[in-house]
Amino acid sequence: DAPQSIRQALREAFGHRSYVLLVLGFFTCGFQLAFVTAHLPAYLMDRGLSVQVGGWVLAAIGLFNIVGSLASGWLGTRMPKRYLLAILYFIRAAAIAAFIMVPLSVTSALLFGMAMGLSWLSTVPPTNGTIASVFGVEDMATLGGLVFFFHQVGAFLGGWLGGRLYAMTGSYDVVWWISVGLGVLAAILNLPIRE
Repeated sequence: DAPQSIRQALREAFGHRSYVLLVLGFFTCGFQLAFVTAHLPAYLMDRGLSVQVGGWVLAAIGLFNIVGSLASGWLGTRMPKRYLLAILYFIRAAAIAAFIMVPLSVTSALLFGMAMGLSWLSTVPPTNGTIASVFGVEDMATLGGLVFFFHQVGAFLGGWLGGRLYAMTGSYDVVWWISVGLGVLAAILNLPIRE
């Protein structure tokens, strides 16, 4: 077959329901990651913990991200990627909900960092694997790049909205709950994806 043009590849991808669902899920990923990265240390300080705890929690996210990403790549070869993505987004939503509902302590903050780290970039292998299995690898860079573009749009909104709503209300609570809702929505949206 003659290779597709970029325009044809994009038309095919955005005409494919599974690709659109994948894009929407990855938007949520960006929203959550940027919000947590940008605002978690300030949130912890507002709640009476030291700035060092914020650094420790971000370090725990980074450390457990290694484990989560490797495990996700391995699991993606052994189970449907759509289920793996749904589980990861649900874990993130549950971790955020638990974090904001339990009394805050150094221990609860570190446990949150570990849970977030396990699901942090672990969405990347099954997302890219789904793109490759649906569309092949010829246009992988373009289609994966567009998914990542929507991730970055979500990241902008997560970082900006966190600051904006904090400035308006003096609290991060609304954005935490938006993150929970988006995580549950992303989990649901990934279930009907066809690989």
